[in-house]
Amino acid sequence: MSIVVCAEQRDGKLSKVAFEALSEGKRLAAAAGDTVKALVIGSGIGACADELKKYGADEVVLADNEALAAYTTETYAAVLAAFIAQESPALVLMGHSVVGRELAARAAGITDCGLVSDCTEVIFADGDYTFKHPVYAGKAIGTFKISSAIRMATLRPNVFAITEAEGTGTVAEFAPEIPAAKVTVKAVNKVSGDRPELTEADIICSGGRGLGGPEGFKLIEELADTLGAAVGSSRAAVDAGWRDHSAQVGQTGKVVSPNLYIASGISGAIQHLAGMGTSKYIVGINKDGEANIFNVADYGIEGDLNKVIPVLVEKLKEA
Repeated sequence: MSIVVCAEQRDGKLSKVAFEALSEGKRLAAAAGDTVKALVIGSGIGACADELKKYGADEVVLADNEALAAYTTETYAAVLAAFIAQESPALVLMGHSVVGRELAARAAGITDCGLVSDCTEVIFADGDYTFKHPVYAGKAIGTFKISSAIRMATLRPNVFAITEAEGTGTVAEFAPEIPAAKVTVKAVNKVSGDRPELTEADIICSGGRGLGGPEGFKLIEELADTLGAAVGSSRAAVDAGWRDHSAQVGQTGKVVSPNLYIASGISGAIQHLAGMGTSKYIVGINKDGEANIFNVADYGIEGDLNKVIPVLVEKLKEA
């Protein structure tokens, strides 16, 4: 049998979580004695094949069609579902990105596959797969098994290691019937800037109500630019209109797992922790020594962030 990895791409460029999913798929395939196939859906995606070969794909399958140039749920889900029906894989993996979580749910519904989303660990033992993901706003880890013959899972970004492992590297084309899209994409407006995308960033600097106002984010942006980091926000700052919802980290925002998460002026409500609690290292900066963020932080700085962050930026630049 095979493991299928749906490798997400944007404008012909593979996302970081695509390599994470493929690396994990290769690891599981080795344990199960299976092959791993990477499916790429889009238009003008031929260059993706060589990249995926470097990370262990035994076969790269390209669903390359002009009708797939813009992502729409019905067209991409139809292609993925058709490939699943053709291959009957033991497992289907993809990233738990904005696209991945929607695509997986729709494809699982079409193919009647069991789905566990936002996984932080996948285990193969005794001929079966076990999936783990946070539940109850991150306060516990649930362990799940899927009873259907074909299992599907989305993987939390920045949790699974990327490992180069040469596969056999064959390339194939997949050309299923593509349904007419009910939604037409007229334009895509991208946020300008050189900072990394929030869910894929290795370092994130976030600000909250403690910044005092939208001007407080200038400090966060300076710190982020010094570290090459992304900028995040608590819900309180978003609700106040200081930051766009696309920057919100938390239960009702984005779930992130960077190597380093710096929370400035964020109290550490459970809803926020649900979105960043799996970060490798957490630094809290808050003038309230009783703030909950200090209960989860690896390093805490009790003090006025308006005084702490400029000194931190200065020392980082010196280093």
